[in-house]
Amino acid sequence: MEATLYNKEGKKDGTLTLPESVFGLPWNADLVHQVVITMQANARTNVAHVKTRDEVSGGGKKPWKQKGTGRARHGSSRSPIRKGGGITHGPRNTKIFGKSINKKMRTKALLTALSRKFKDGEILFVKDFGLSEPKAKDAKLALTALSKIDGYEALSRKRKNAALIAVPASEKATKLSFRNFGNVEVEEARNLNAVDVLTYKYLVFSNPEEALKVFANASAQK
Repeated sequence: MEATLYNKEGKKDGTLTLPESVFGLPWNADLVHQVVITMQANARTNVAHVKTRDEVSGGGKKPWKQKGTGRARHGSSRSPIRKGGGITHGPRNTKIFGKSINKKMRTKALLTALSRKFKDGEILFVKDFGLSEPKAKDAKLALTALSKIDGYEALSRKRKNAALIAVPASEKATKLSFRNFGNVEVEEARNLNAVDVLTYKYLVFSNPEEALKVFANASAQK
């Protein structure tokens, strides 16, 4: 299995041999869905919170006496049926939405997503961006050049989640160069997951020979 390798000017710069165990897996919708739902649930921040009748302010005074008024009996001004009272069955920030899933399933879902992305022609392999220092202008030129490759036109047009650039190791200059683009994110290859791969339209591997070693090791352990 081979793929075309490009330079930052968007020109072909050879070919790259890809491992079948990473980019040749069949699509497994059930597995990917389960892993994505679990990861989204674990990332969920529970902030919605209402107060019950024992938490709202007020002394809980009996509004009127039990008998003799002709009105229905009430025992507290903090009752849920009264204005300013507590809320019944409302959202509470004590609820836990987190789920668990084993490491092998997460790894298999990531490799499955990578295989689907490659099959759909949404993975681009770039030899190197050559950013030794943070320069947004050079990053913009590289992105524009890559968007001229057939099938990758949306790299420069898409305003949100256009591309995720995977680098083999922490590259501060590259990360800072693309930081203010709004539609591009830079992440280390070892930190990728199925949600990241599926969220962005394109996945761009910088220095893929080194970056893909992470997935080769992962496929061997699954």
